[in-house]
Amino acid sequence: MYASREDIGYDFGDDSKVGSKPAKPNPNIDGGWAWMIVLSSFLVHMLIMGSQMALGILNMEWLEEFNQSRGLTAWVSSLSMGITLIVGPFIGLFISMCGCRKTAIIGGVLNALGWILSAYASNVHYLFLTFGVTAGVGSGMVYLPAVVMVGQYFQKRRALAQGLSTTGTGFGAFLMTALLKYLCTEYGWRSAMFLQGAISLNLCVCGALMRPLSPKDVSEKYVVRGNSEDNKAKALSHSAETIKSNGPLSEELEKKEEATNEEVLDSVQHVDIGDKSRGGRNMYGLRILKTVSQLTVMVRKGFAIWYSSYFGAASLFTNRVFVAFIIWALFAYSSFVIPFIHLPEIVKQYNLSIQNNIFPLTSIIAIVHIFGKVILGVISDLPCISTWNVFLMANFTLVTCILTLPLMHTYVSLAVVCALIGFSSGYFSLMPVVTEDLVGTKHLANAYGIIICANGISALLGPPFAGWIYDITQKYDFSFYISGLLYMVGIIFLFIQPCIQKKQPKEKSTEEAQV
Repeated sequence: MYASREDIGYDFGDDSKVGSKPAKPNPNIDGGWAWMIVLSSFLVHMLIMGSQMALGILNMEWLEEFNQSRGLTAWVSSLSMGITLIVGPFIGLFISMCGCRKTAIIGGVLNALGWILSAYASNVHYLFLTFGVTAGVGSGMVYLPAVVMVGQYFQKRRALAQGLSTTGTGFGAFLMTALLKYLCTEYGWRSAMFLQGAISLNLCVCGALMRPLSPKDVSEKYVVRGNSEDNKAKALSHSAETIKSNGPLSEELEKKEEATNEEVLDSVQHVDIGDKSRGGRNMYGLRILKTVSQLTVMVRKGFAIWYSSYFGAASLFTNRVFVAFIIWALFAYSSFVIPFIHLPEIVKQYNLSIQNNIFPLTSIIAIVHIFGKVILGVISDLPCISTWNVFLMANFTLVTCILTLPLMHTYVSLAVVCALIGFSSGYFSLMPVVTEDLVGTKHLANAYGIIICANGISALLGPPFAGWIYDITQKYDFSFYISGLLYMVGIIFLFIQPCIQKKQPKEKSTEEAQV
């Protein structure tokens, strides 16, 4: 059964579960170590997303080195960026099994390994495997935990915290572009990739900073957030307790599973102790058996949580608003990427190269994008403002700019539209907040993994689709129009589905009153 309450505009949790005693939140929530988590996430965005936005430097080196077509060479960076996001659902499995800290540390090692192995590439296809796949998967294993941990540590200032952490992408784009350009000039692209791999090992340090909260702290934060939502204008929210109560991983089953796991470990420990009296020959084997048993328990429990989130009775896909959110994500990211691809050609078409060389339009988007993330985060955290409404308004502004950009023929008008694109696209920092409001903190890793997977598909297929449209029409305008219209379809799904969810409970209550 689906939730009897509305998906839009109702409180977190049941009143019966909120005790009369006021919960004492962990001092590290919204303060203390929480800001170290923001710093860690900021550095992750700078090292991963910033490096990927600077791959144009390496792409020119690869074209010169391997003498392959531009289309084939471009797939190296496209694979890396796409896989970073597409592997999100599978990274959610890792997080369910071993937590954000271990997942991020392993991902940091894998990402650094991909950079270092790519330094020895003999052809483009070698880079597909080492840089596109290896470094891409490693990036995904660090990126998702960085977003999830910020959501876990913040209650009142979630949007601001996410906005500050994601500004690392903009700073990283400037810093990493300059760094890779300098390294390639001084030492060559192979040494540059090797050194970048060494720098990427700092992702392991960022992962080590992701100190997990205890389950008690998470539950207390969740209850306090439920109380605070009553005083707001009832922003978009979906109770995690609703998902949990319908799913196979209810509290009773979890207790039974934990009891069974403890029995298994206790039996191993009993054999371990009994064997000490016989001698130390089998101690090593028993310790291995104990470790394997612990790993088996951890994997089984993590896989059960991951499986129930996607395919069980408590599947995230039973939340219709969340499904609409996924459809939106399939169209959104490509609409943001396309201006970066076609703006240089539009500038040439209108003979605006002189003005653009002084201050590039893409730089205007990147700079204003940083401020947009922070400002939209601050606005969303205001008590009287709904994060969902800010998110929708930013999307409507962005799609309007995408559709009107081809109509601008002067540098000033293009600069104004690009500034609006950069500011409104700051809604990216609100995506984890909206996702958490939809599914709750417990399911954030798996849910946001699906969202970024949809974004990854959009990023991977969007640019080739725009190029295909140009090949047919021989005009860049249609790339903006078609992508903008598809983007509008996704926004309409976001707008209509909550209204349907609001209407359904009212119809049910009317029928019950008549009966």
